[in-house]
Amino acid sequence: MTGSKKILFVCVENAGRSQMAEAFFRKYAPKGYEPASAGTKPIREVNPVAIEVMKEIGIDIGRQKPKVLTSDIISDSILSVNMGCMDKTECPAVFMKNSLDWNIEDPKGKSIDMVRVIRDNIELKVRQLCKTLE
Repeated sequence: MTGSKKILFVCVENAGRSQMAEAFFRKYAPKGYEPASAGTKPIREVNPVAIEVMKEIGIDIGRQKPKVLTSDIISDSILSVNMGCMDKTECPAVFMKNSLDWNIEDPKGKSIDMVRVIRDNIELKVRQLCKTLE
């Protein structure tokens, strides 16, 4: 998708919230937009519970890989969405231009039922964002 406008979703580990947001944005984005996600301290793999709750609704994020937030990724995006910060010293918002802060709870270590609530909240916010871009 060259020439598309990139929306960046970021969190610290890039293993749950930002991965789900990237997948939802890919599904709902208006024509001409493309998602990306990254983290300030990415871990090795996407949260398995996040993968599971996304599969429940027909979206597979199992092949996604956490990526490090770089200045190139930031500069390539027209908007950055900070998913929420647990660790204020590693908070991606510190590095981002033109950003929104959604303050979404981290699914790490949460029950599957709580991760479903987080997933549904992310989907709602992504859909609302997409309406503003149309």
